[in-house]
Amino acid sequence: MGQFQFVLWLAYWYSQTESFDFEWDAGNMAKSTSKHGVALDAMESVFELKLAVPIGRQVSPAAEEERLCVVGPTSEGQLVSVVFTLRSGRVRPISSRPASKKERRLYEDVRKAT
Repeated sequence: MGQFQFVLWLAYWYSQTESFDFEWDAGNMAKSTSKHGVALDAMESVFELKLAVPIGRQVSPAAEEERLCVVGPTSEGQLVSVVFTLRSGRVRPISSRPASKKERRLYEDVRKAT
């Protein structure tokens, strides 16, 4: 699991974006579903429901492209972590998995405070 650092612009971008366009990589399309049980439409719903908490930018391990993370509920109510990158304004999911205990706690704390 990567380490993330909160960046304010991500929270602003997420809260101000009215609709999200997605770009899927053929290799990543099946990975989250087969490895972690999170379907593509569930990942997209995390963004579309507008209930996610932006975690931040990945600082470790280093990646060539900036990786970002949000934690939020799917349309089925499962709390998941979605790692993605932005390409030409589109969300390009890299992976998604059920949120860890630490991520669930952070999500609940932030939602209660806002």
